[in-house]
Amino acid sequence: MENLSFEELYLSESISMAISDMGFKTPTEVQYKTIPIIREGLDIIGRSQTGTGKTAAFGIPAMEKVDIKNKNVQVLILCPTRELAVQACDELKKISKYIKGVKIVDIYGGADMERQITKLKSANVVVGTPGRVMDHMRRKTLKLGNIKMVILDEADEMLSMGFREDIETILSETPQDRQTILFSATMPQEILSLTEKYQKSPELIEINKKQVTVDNIKQCFYDVPMGRKFDALNIILKYYKPSLAMIFCNTKSMVDEVTDYLFKSGFDVEGLHGDMKQSQRTKVMNGFKNGKTSVLVATDVAARGIDVNGIDYVINYDIPQNTEYYVHRIGRTGRAGKSGTAITICSGRRQVEIVRKLGYLVKSDIKQEYIPTKAELEKRRQQLQISEIENTLSQTTESKYSDILKTLMNRGYTAEIIAEVALQMYFGNDTFDFEEIEQKRYSDKGNVGQYEKLIINIGRAKRVAPNHIVGAITEKTDISGKDIGKIEIFDDETIVAVPKRDVDDILQKMKNCKICGIPTSVMLLQNKKSIQEPKNKRRLYNDNKENKFSKSPRNGRSKHFDDKENFSKNSNKSKSVKPRKNNRKPKPHSLSNLKNR
Repeated sequence: MENLSFEELYLSESISMAISDMGFKTPTEVQYKTIPIIREGLDIIGRSQTGTGKTAAFGIPAMEKVDIKNKNVQVLILCPTRELAVQACDELKKISKYIKGVKIVDIYGGADMERQITKLKSANVVVGTPGRVMDHMRRKTLKLGNIKMVILDEADEMLSMGFREDIETILSETPQDRQTILFSATMPQEILSLTEKYQKSPELIEINKKQVTVDNIKQCFYDVPMGRKFDALNIILKYYKPSLAMIFCNTKSMVDEVTDYLFKSGFDVEGLHGDMKQSQRTKVMNGFKNGKTSVLVATDVAARGIDVNGIDYVINYDIPQNTEYYVHRIGRTGRAGKSGTAITICSGRRQVEIVRKLGYLVKSDIKQEYIPTKAELEKRRQQLQISEIENTLSQTTESKYSDILKTLMNRGYTAEIIAEVALQMYFGNDTFDFEEIEQKRYSDKGNVGQYEKLIINIGRAKRVAPNHIVGAITEKTDISGKDIGKIEIFDDETIVAVPKRDVDDILQKMKNCKICGIPTSVMLLQNKKSIQEPKNKRRLYNDNKENKFSKSPRNGRSKHFDDKENFSKNSNKSKSVKPRKNNRKPKPHSLSNLKNR
């Protein structure tokens, strides 16, 4: 792939010139794999992430397929959002720059309908969102009878947004012999059923996930208290001073809150989400692309259409809801051979574990970083200022202010005093006073999924139940009940599995802990040999030895809680020594009871 060039794809002269103007020298993996197959007229399922160049992958053969003598719509591209439709349309216009007769129109909600109708009259390529395409189909302003190729871009996102019925209606109105191209980051069952119904023996093209997610991207996380996330974000932005940064939130309301906070803190920031008018969204996007806005706060869906090179920082203010969202987010940086940084802000051990699991799933090492202190922030600020001054000094050829400097020195001011005042005037009062943020330190390995067994010297004889054990551990330590593993209760002892990373903390904090009002001690199971060869052989449910207690699960046998579901069902149930008799009188039959039967 490294030695492959666009010349080896045998592009037409007009498209080769356009590709050269766009600055493309070598095709990406998705481009050199899919372009030849699409040219053959075969259906394709492309599993590809954001930032892999898939627009050009389907755009180049699509533009080649357009018959400029045919004035009907021949190529239809469906996109999940307005921004992505606009982005794809702009890209296709660049590819077809030197092909006379290709007319590309983007249609989406929130824009003037009459203007779109006028443009559609001469269009042979249409890019649009499913909802607006359906609107034009109802009005008879968009006819699909001459469609040669349909492209579903980010199909998984369209399905998750509820566009399945619209997509199926649109596809059913196109000719049966059309070519169907589908690109998706994930392959849920809905996608597979859609391909089975509307594609003909499609070729599956899968792009290397690891290459997409980690190349040139440094990934790290910060763990801060929940109430200090705003302060942490402020410090991170002031410390690194990114030229372009994207901040991701999970909800529209959080986008508004973060945007408002950063604006009041002096940043050039704008927010972007689905509740904004189209004119506002276009203005915000153009401002970010042109560099007028240095920080953009957005939801995952609203950011789908943003394809901007030069983003050096991506910050997850909220942890992404799944792995694919994480991949889409960090794929905004580290493009075009440049380096980038992806930062995730966590609050608490549980969120840290989620981030580490994300790192494991995308096969990358997400390391912990620490919020800079006041001294570190001040030192960084001075370094940046010195660098700026040195850069200016290296470019200065003649002094415009020498006369002013001489005049001030003749009046008795030293060069040091004059320089200090000038720097103060230039940089202003760029200090940021904040309360230091307390941060926990986690081991690099994280011990994700690793458990150790502890033994507590209290058991069934003292009427201990699993909920007592869980309650004691969660009360004394910071771990959640959901993190506690299997619990085995014996006559005089209890064995409980806990995350390996928390063992030392639990042993320290559980000293002399009272369970059911009785002081207890806790130690590692491996440190107590008597548990390995207990005198009482009646330990487990799977003990095959018969004894006088074999019919009573309350005596001698342990309770196993192998998963959280079983644990949650039993954790709230209390045990008694003797089973209670059912003294309740039977209730008379009712209509609802009969129905339930």
